[in-house]
Amino acid sequence: MINKIIAEEKIQQVRKFLEKKEKIVITCHVSPDGDAIGASLGLYHFLDGLGKEVNVVVPDLLPRNLLFLKGTKEIVVYTRYPEFAEKLMSEAELIFCLDFNAISRIDRLQKSVSLSEAKKVLIDHHLNPEDFCDVTISHPEVASTSELIFRLICRMGMFDRMGLYSAEAIYTGMMTDTGNFTYNSNIPEMYYIIAELVKLGINKDKIYALVYNTNSVDKIKLNGYAVSEKMEVFPEYKAAMISLTREELKRYDYHKGDSEGLVNVPLGIEGIRFSTFFREDKEYIKVSMRSKGFFPVNKVAAEHFNGGGHLNAAGGEFHGTMEEAQALLRSILPLYDKYMVKDKD
Repeated sequence: MINKIIAEEKIQQVRKFLEKKEKIVITCHVSPDGDAIGASLGLYHFLDGLGKEVNVVVPDLLPRNLLFLKGTKEIVVYTRYPEFAEKLMSEAELIFCLDFNAISRIDRLQKSVSLSEAKKVLIDHHLNPEDFCDVTISHPEVASTSELIFRLICRMGMFDRMGLYSAEAIYTGMMTDTGNFTYNSNIPEMYYIIAELVKLGINKDKIYALVYNTNSVDKIKLNGYAVSEKMEVFPEYKAAMISLTREELKRYDYHKGDSEGLVNVPLGIEGIRFSTFFREDKEYIKVSMRSKGFFPVNKVAAEHFNGGGHLNAAGGEFHGTMEEAQALLRSILPLYDKYMVKDKD
């Protein structure tokens, strides 16, 4: 059994919405990752099984290592079909906002969601959620939004309506948001949930292989180049940094998802506790941070990189040049050295 962490009042509110609403849209944050897509498709297949008219609308393209999931071909990508995406939002009676805590995180979809008269439900695991939904289910202590989707379905007494496709998506989200259960994952209940998903028929080994071990030649070369040529190590601060510019990404025919997991690589170096990855996008520098033990990357991301997250996994954005982002990180490392002293892991 798992603890009933979601308030009963909120469970009943969602249940009532589902009883009355037929046209449903699910959305998630810009640059969707495994948890955003896993949670979205996990809920999508469940609602589809209930006979609802449901669509997933995302701000931009999915990483290609997630395209194996059933239902990705039905996802409406705003950058490709903006008019259709806005039509679906305008017609929606109920909108699920998954895996983001601020409406600005859905980028191009912000206006259409804000203007929609649909009931809105936020389900997320990031700190400090904004108040823009009718129901807010926020649990930062939970490792993934996908896990919260599992818990919601179970608490509504509908576990028997969860099919294989939903289970595969939920597991993918749980796996990717914990680095294949290597951080934020020392919680017994998580493995009870995994056991239930396995009972539904998921092949967890196959899912791992499809997400992490199905790579293009260019992706392997890009990651090799990033580690051998672009990694900078700061042993005195137990930290490391990798950065890739748009020009470098283009050189290796970069596709979304090709740098997934790269931020974790420096943590395999003995003595390194804190890793940062900068990836240059069109309008900003995408920042990913990971750590071991008690080093608070969420604090670093929130205080310097317009972001946030969890103790060992966080992210943000930097508006400036790559050189400025790198210089900022180097300059702030001494400020966080005290957390390395506290690290007993």
